[in-house]
Amino acid sequence: MKNRPSYAIESVDHALHLATLLQQEGPLRLSDVAERLGVSRSTAHRLLAMLVYRDFAEQDSDRRYRAGPVLRPAPVSEAPVTLLRRVARPHLERMVAHVRESANLVVRAGAEVRFVDTVECDNVLRVGDRTGRSLPAHLTSGGKAILALLPPAELARLYADEAELARVRRDLAAVRRRGVAINDQRTETGLTAVGVALRDGSGRPYAAISIALPTARFTRERLPGWISALTLTAAAIEADAI
Repeated sequence: MKNRPSYAIESVDHALHLATLLQQEGPLRLSDVAERLGVSRSTAHRLLAMLVYRDFAEQDSDRRYRAGPVLRPAPVSEAPVTLLRRVARPHLERMVAHVRESANLVVRAGAEVRFVDTVECDNVLRVGDRTGRSLPAHLTSGGKAILALLPPAELARLYADEAELARVRRDLAAVRRRGVAINDQRTETGLTAVGVALRDGSGRPYAAISIALPTARFTRERLPGWISALTLTAAAIEADAI
């Protein structure tokens, strides 16, 4: 039997208990949460809001809360990041050798994307390794490519601010029209990137790849070649990841 820690942090204990309830018992209403935890409705609401923010919970249309993406087991067919990196790496290396610009592999984590691999080109002036960095998804090329393929309701859950959501939707509409996402110095001055999403068999995006280069070398004339290279590379990775 486990003993309660001498210096227990009550709010952390409540949050962990709540996450366990959502995962093991299914959807709960705000009143259910308050009753089960023995807290006020306002405290229960704050706990739920934080779990939703960190993707540990989601709110359904009937206002009940259920386990979010972090607490749901991944489908058997969904490759972990380590496997995805191993599958994607040789394809990214071939693309980099062809276009002579650096390439990135990113995965989404809530409203952010995490860079899980970079293949650098051999130019003296180049975009360096971004592995391990996290950035807002709606600013990066790979992140926008992923967001553009999400269902509207899922996208809305990521952005609570209506004005920000409207701006993101406008940007993503442009991504869908072009068929490719572009980050023109939105995350870093002097850096431009072009990205496309990687999709599973059902068409759902699970990652993205991008070509990143100094803005000084970006020209609209070269864009079709980059889009072609990204599209072919994405298709090859998707085929190997099945």
